[in-house]
Amino acid sequence: MVVIDSLVKDYQSGVITVHALNDVNLEIKKGEFVVILGPSGSGKTTLLNLIGGIDMHTSGSIKVNTHEITKFTEKKLTEFRKKDVGFIFQFYNLIPTLTAVENVELAAQLNFSRRIAYEKSMKMLETVRIIDKANNFPSQLSGGEQQRVAIARALVKEPKIVLADEPTGNLDTETGEHILKEMLRICKEKETTFLIVTHNVAISKLADYIVYLKDGQIFGTSKG
Repeated sequence: MVVIDSLVKDYQSGVITVHALNDVNLEIKKGEFVVILGPSGSGKTTLLNLIGGIDMHTSGSIKVNTHEITKFTEKKLTEFRKKDVGFIFQFYNLIPTLTAVENVELAAQLNFSRRIAYEKSMKMLETVRIIDKANNFPSQLSGGEQQRVAIARALVKEPKIVLADEPTGNLDTETGEHILKEMLRICKEKETTFLIVTHNVAISKLADYIVYLKDGQIFGTSKG
């Protein structure tokens, strides 16, 4: 599903070149549940952003579903993000003028008709245990509730790959465990590939395998 070859991402800080990622090689199969562990500043979020076509690489290549996205035009990248990728950001990025269900519907309508999008959105809000707040605006939701809406938004369009940055960081333990189990169910039933960045070692117990990142490089992998 994802093949990363000799991936490099550099940033310029004045006259200094910062290697956010340096010669990263990784292969993730369809339907795998993969966790990336590493300290802050290790390049975890940068790697997600590159796989999702949000950021541009310096060198190397990324193939997703046999397509080399590092050669895509901006138009093709936009289409790729809309149809194939579900993002769960650390900061929810909900649209403040839309209700919870409308935020989820907006994503669902990229791939489904309006009627089906609404039905799927309500079902997904029920899955993440926030159906009772479907008509609330983000300002009327707690941080954990907004995170659940963001998770529903990422999953509702049934993407081929889900990229999640600390998806349960703002949730209580019980809700976090429930949502992780739902993600794992979707992963296995629909063969959706999940790539999750986290500091939470407990999440890694659910993973097919774990990737360890440090100083922009992979220094090991292990079974979950």
